[in-house]
Amino acid sequence: MMPVPPVTRISWRDTARLVPSRYPSVGLFDKVADPDDLDQIIELEAWTNDRVNTELGLIHAVPREEWVTGRPMASVVMAAFCHPNPLGARFSTSRRGAWYAGRQFETAVAESLFHRGRELREVGVADARLEMRLYRADFRGRFHDLRGADAAFARALDPDSYAASQSLAEHLLTSGSNGIVYPCVRDPAGECIACFRPPLVGNVRTGGHYEFRWQPGVEPVVRRMAAR
Repeated sequence: MMPVPPVTRISWRDTARLVPSRYPSVGLFDKVADPDDLDQIIELEAWTNDRVNTELGLIHAVPREEWVTGRPMASVVMAAFCHPNPLGARFSTSRRGAWYAGRQFETAVAESLFHRGRELREVGVADARLEMRLYRADFRGRFHDLRGADAAFARALDPDSYAASQSLAEHLLTSGSNGIVYPCVRDPAGECIACFRPPLVGNVRTGGHYEFRWQPGVEPVVRRMAAR
């Protein structure tokens, strides 16, 4: 039987998530007041309307009772779950996403710089600018906790492989877990959350725009952009 991490009740305010600014912060999920209405849109339009189809993504990977609709930032929340990384991430696969965030802004920056920098290296780009939008969110509830020193879960925090962490996450997800809090492997002092349930991503709001700047031979620079 797979070992299961302990569960901790958390109350985290102002967690930080950085997303490329090209992704809109308002969409279909904000405008639809009730999941029943969304069902009708899917039935009538989604399979022939490319824009709707693209925005919905892998919506059926999320149980209908967990859809978030009719509130500010609903589309931002749902996008995290319906548009997973095709290669998966630490605690999610290409079949269903999760809401990842750092408990502190600096942790979110460290994670974003690592992942975006790796993407640039993979395509051979050494000089680039990327605009990122900061989202703040609050979490209260019971989450599985990997912040202890239990060696049984060391492989789930491997900085170079997601094999063990994805297997653990799938087991916890199917068992009803809300998600996982864990130490950040890119920021030694940081903590992160991977939330599995859209309704638990609370009070989402924007926290500004940032420019990430990569140049050959120097460390990347992050600066806050002027208010828009």
